[in-house]
Amino acid sequence: SVGMDPNRLALLLAAVHRHAGFSAYEDDVFVNVVGGVRVSETAADLAVLAAVLSSQMSRPVDRQMVVFGEVGLAGEIRPGPYGQERIRAAAKLGFSLAVVPKANLPRKSIAGMEALGVSNLAAALAHIVDWPGKR
Repeated sequence: SVGMDPNRLALLLAAVHRHAGFSAYEDDVFVNVVGGVRVSETAADLAVLAAVLSSQMSRPVDRQMVVFGEVGLAGEIRPGPYGQERIRAAAKLGFSLAVVPKANLPRKSIAGMEALGVSNLAAALAHIVDWPGKR
């Protein structure tokens, strides 16, 4: 893991194994954050798992989709700070779909953006990479 705490990555892989039926114990999992950036914010958890599963399944994540949310050990998706502001900024950048924690759903609709609120890992991955795991 480059640019991300390897212990955090191990925790995320354990959570996705337990709550979404994805097992990586026979695989090597590499995460490299671009440009020398160091990700310390837990709101990136869901995006990291989306990238890992996208790679494993050879199915790209939709280019119009933005994803964020903290993943807990119980498989819950926790809100990230400034969630509504992040969604508005993503819409301005041209993204049209957001998969975010339910608590971060915008209070009013944002032009050009469909926001999907998720509360657990399996539901989030079903929206992101069409993962057929537990729901």
